[in-house]
Amino acid sequence: MNPSEDSVEEGICQRSDVLGFCLRLKVTLVNVEETFTGCAHVVPDLEEGPDLSVTVVEDRPKPVELGEFTLRPVYGLISSSTPELNLKRVSCTTVLTLAYQSLGVVYGDLSTSPLYVYKTTFSGKLSLHEDDEEIFGVFSFIFWTFTLIALFKYVFIVMSADDNGEGGTFALYSLLCRHARLSVLPNQESVDEKLSAYVTVGSNDTWQSSALKLIFEKHPRFCRALLVFVLLGTSMAIADGVLTPAISVLSAVSGIKLKIAELHDNYVVIISCVILVGLFSLQHHGTHRVAFMFAPIVTAWLLCISGIGIYNIFHWNPHIFHALSPVYMFKFLRTTGVEGWVSLGGIALSMTGVEAMFANLGHFSPLSIKIAFTFLVYPSLILAYMGEAAFLSKHHEDIQRSFYKAIPGKNSSRKSGSNLSYLLHDKPVLCPELLSQCETVTIGLRDTNMMGHAYGLAVTIVMFLTTCLMALVMIIVWRSKMTSSIAFLVFFGSIELLYVSACLNKVPEGGWIPIVLSLSFTAVMYIWNYGSLKKLQFDVENKVSMDRIVALGPSLGMVRVPGIGLVYTNLTSGVPAVFGHFVTNLPAFHQVLVFICVKCVQVPYVSVDERLLITRMGPKEYSMFRCIVRYGYKDLLQENYDFENILVSGIVQFVEKEEECDQTQISECFRDFDNPEHAFINSNQEENTVQPSCDFQIMKSVAKDESLQILKAKESGVAYILGHSYAKSKKSSSIFKKMAIDVVYTFLSKNCRGPDVALNVPHASLLEVGMVYYV
Repeated sequence: MNPSEDSVEEGICQRSDVLGFCLRLKVTLVNVEETFTGCAHVVPDLEEGPDLSVTVVEDRPKPVELGEFTLRPVYGLISSSTPELNLKRVSCTTVLTLAYQSLGVVYGDLSTSPLYVYKTTFSGKLSLHEDDEEIFGVFSFIFWTFTLIALFKYVFIVMSADDNGEGGTFALYSLLCRHARLSVLPNQESVDEKLSAYVTVGSNDTWQSSALKLIFEKHPRFCRALLVFVLLGTSMAIADGVLTPAISVLSAVSGIKLKIAELHDNYVVIISCVILVGLFSLQHHGTHRVAFMFAPIVTAWLLCISGIGIYNIFHWNPHIFHALSPVYMFKFLRTTGVEGWVSLGGIALSMTGVEAMFANLGHFSPLSIKIAFTFLVYPSLILAYMGEAAFLSKHHEDIQRSFYKAIPGKNSSRKSGSNLSYLLHDKPVLCPELLSQCETVTIGLRDTNMMGHAYGLAVTIVMFLTTCLMALVMIIVWRSKMTSSIAFLVFFGSIELLYVSACLNKVPEGGWIPIVLSLSFTAVMYIWNYGSLKKLQFDVENKVSMDRIVALGPSLGMVRVPGIGLVYTNLTSGVPAVFGHFVTNLPAFHQVLVFICVKCVQVPYVSVDERLLITRMGPKEYSMFRCIVRYGYKDLLQENYDFENILVSGIVQFVEKEEECDQTQISECFRDFDNPEHAFINSNQEENTVQPSCDFQIMKSVAKDESLQILKAKESGVAYILGHSYAKSKKSSSIFKKMAIDVVYTFLSKNCRGPDVALNVPHASLLEVGMVYYV
């Protein structure tokens, strides 16, 4: 079929090449349900959803003959849910499908908030009077808080600050690190800025953004303070994730007691724990299946509670519409005083799950989440809260069971509502540790009011931290005016601080739980970061030159043995001290030596074709290379392909392209750091190339000989040399540093996964070299 002009749009397709090494190709998309011209077929149809895959079927490269060896291409699947497939236009059907799916993942917690908001708000000394000003005032607070924070702040502003489609605290921090160089890790390099995901705004800095960047540059302690700030926000989000399933499920199961009044609280807790295990066990099916599984349930729930809300409004108190006026908020605070201020902690629960909209951007898209919230979730919840307030205005005695009592009909209908509601909480990540903590909170507290106090504090603090980070993003990343950023911070920050202050009053009644959890998580993460930084500084200060090691060869009787040696290190340049320790005790290393550095960069994902950065170390006769394996902060550090073949293929291509860089524009060859190393990555960006000084045919022959040598070395075997370093504090260190390094960091190091796990290192080929680092 010949494509018409109006049916063609451009996209990016990536093709697996020799042994998985990828080349970036520009292709033409012809009619969404047919083919990619030339190189790939599309699994129909494009409008199916995010789990679409592309399979390479045409224009496959021929096997490369190198003497007696043949490199045969390896082909794979490319998922369009990653940056491998980027289309300029997305159909309306796809957006609506994602919006529908987001209901089953993002909005479960937000949708179940009506279960416990009014109950928790009136759990203290706040009492109801006959004039209903308290009911009207609470609903007015719910309406305006939900509108200002959820709709205006998150949907209209914060969700625009995504990091390559990812949201959350770390996404904002990543944007700030890339634009203002706020990272505290010294292994970040300029070459990382050439990653396709490393996107920065092209416009010039304003004087406000320049001044703010200068402050961070001159005062490194501000960078460390910002890191602690981000870790605290992340830890609070984790504490939020612990409390979310517990309070949602326990609140829903408690509704069964309306039908079975004699049901003991112990049985309610046991049923809740069983349901939690069942819900956690569903997570291994993946976001796509879980979304389609829970989306119809959440949709039915929202339609039901909105319909019930409409019924209660017109049946019990149509005048509840007057509470939409913000005047009732001021009347509420004036009438209730301190007790009204303290009760705001319960009203804050109406915003639970709002941060999940931003955090789950990576699973869907900003537009789809905005559509689902604006056109279904927001109006449904407002109607539900309004209807429950109308019912409460006529039934003050039912405050602790107002949600279920407000359901019209017989008790069987209420029981059905409670059975449906426990399925709707925000689905957590499959993690045994998280499940155990949820079970502990459920069994330990056994009271939704105490859980609500803890939950409200965690939610409000996370939202305030997001507001602060967002204010920095507006200045540094968006380059907005200082007045706009300050206005954003003051307006939304003051609202959130009001709720934080009210929730802090509930610390003795359950609010201590998120504080303890978040401080513990923050301490663990900061100590891990601090210890890793100290070890890296030790490596940098004690690294040795390859020339020195080779010069010591004759005196040590050093020999080169057949095979390929892969030495793992944290350094991106130079030779680590652990390798010098190894060769001085065992003066032999392999014919081909590759130093492997596995590191994380300041982007959410690194595409497969950009993951490996290969450079040469020293003269060619040394046959020594460096390979930097780069991951994003959202990448799973576990490869499913054969790393050995990928690496050897990359080195062979580097050797050939190094000599041909004046004849082709496929690769980059450039001087790296202060060493005579030439780097190779698959890219179309232009760099300063190294001009060869001899005949091209001679160089091609030399390159082929070196490639054969590398392949023969691989046939002899591959050995993995991993530095098993132990960090110990110096004798002059303080007691706090000794506790952090010698106890906490040592414990974490012994229980963390190393690069050997990330790259599927076979244990039979693993050689660990022990060394003590005094930091």
